[in-house]
Amino acid sequence: MASQAPPARRGRPPRGAGQLTRTRIVEATLDVIDRDGIDSVGIRAVARVLEVDPKSLYNHVDGKDGLLDAVAEHLLGSIELPTRSGDLRTDLRAIASAFRDRALVHPAASALVLTRQLASVAGLAPIQAVLEILRAAGCAPAESVHLMRTLLATLIGTVLREVNAGPVYGTSDADGIAARQAILEQSGLPAVVEAAPYLARFDRQAEFDYTIDLALDVVTARIPPAPQR
Repeated sequence: MASQAPPARRGRPPRGAGQLTRTRIVEATLDVIDRDGIDSVGIRAVARVLEVDPKSLYNHVDGKDGLLDAVAEHLLGSIELPTRSGDLRTDLRAIASAFRDRALVHPAASALVLTRQLASVAGLAPIQAVLEILRAAGCAPAESVHLMRTLLATLIGTVLREVNAGPVYGTSDADGIAARQAILEQSGLPAVVEAAPYLARFDRQAEFDYTIDLALDVVTARIPPAPQR
């Protein structure tokens, strides 16, 4: 009599099998960053959020670097790029505002955009948009890259300041402004006393607008003059 094949093993699938997607992994990594910062990201930390076996993540990402790259690509790829008007300042400001809107959802993760070498089309799309605007204005490729990097660093810096440095620069509620102004006026430092009403106040939108205007002044100053006909 022919031997029978052994019965199929029953039971639960391996922990984490069939549950994971890249999107879920990115969301879990963002949870870790939002709660504990970028330095806390790792395969085990993300696996704990997902309640899966850490080894199962390697089917989707290549270790910690893969997690960080995936988050940076998600941040850039989720920016809703505005329709262009053809005006350099208007178009760059619109992209800056769109970036800020996305970065403020996960501000601690925004610095990754400066540190990761991205290769996906989605991750490079905002960079492509800025470079196209600068090239259309007459900038050479090398100058366009310098200006794009300057704008990006300025954007991330102002987002991080907006989220983390408010109490240092001032506050937005009336009682807090009054209390901070009183402290500054008692400092005995003439320039600080003179500027106390302004140092005590921190209007996030006004600060963002001022910073972007300043950055755009720098950009437009570097645009080569149109050739004379």
